[in-house]
Amino acid sequence: MIKINIICIGKIKEKYFTDAIAEYAKRLTAFCKFNIIELSEERIKNNIPNRSQIDEVIFSEGKRIMQKISPSDYVVAMCIEGKPMSSEELSTLIDNASVSGKSTVDFIIGGSYGLDESVKKRADVRLSMSRMTFPHQMARMILSEQIYRAFEISSNGKYHK
Repeated sequence: MIKINIICIGKIKEKYFTDAIAEYAKRLTAFCKFNIIELSEERIKNNIPNRSQIDEVIFSEGKRIMQKISPSDYVVAMCIEGKPMSSEELSTLIDNASVSGKSTVDFIIGGSYGLDESVKKRADVRLSMSRMTFPHQMARMILSEQIYRAFEISSNGKYHK
């Protein structure tokens, strides 16, 4: 059974997001081993950070993300400059990763300042959810739903219409 990880920066505080993610996680147990790996967000003491402070945060978060990725994992970096995909294309991406011998697919959601270049370079695919900006908590919920939808598409389930 394939393992799907969402490796992300920050914790979700809103119950409605955690409830929705928990529901998709429960549904995903029929298809994969699904994990959410939350890493703490770096703090900046200054309310108006300069570019150097932001770069330091991105670098530090990137180092911790990279420690959670195994060399054999298939990595999908969620970033604005990534390729947009349909639900069907995401389903194919997960299927192809599995068929090519990858036992783990890691979806990476960075912190509020984005992903370090090292994470993007390690990624097999850069994926954009939209040209719009979403809160990271909402992105995690949407991604969880889309992963579930991808498995439903692969299994010809009724969920995807």
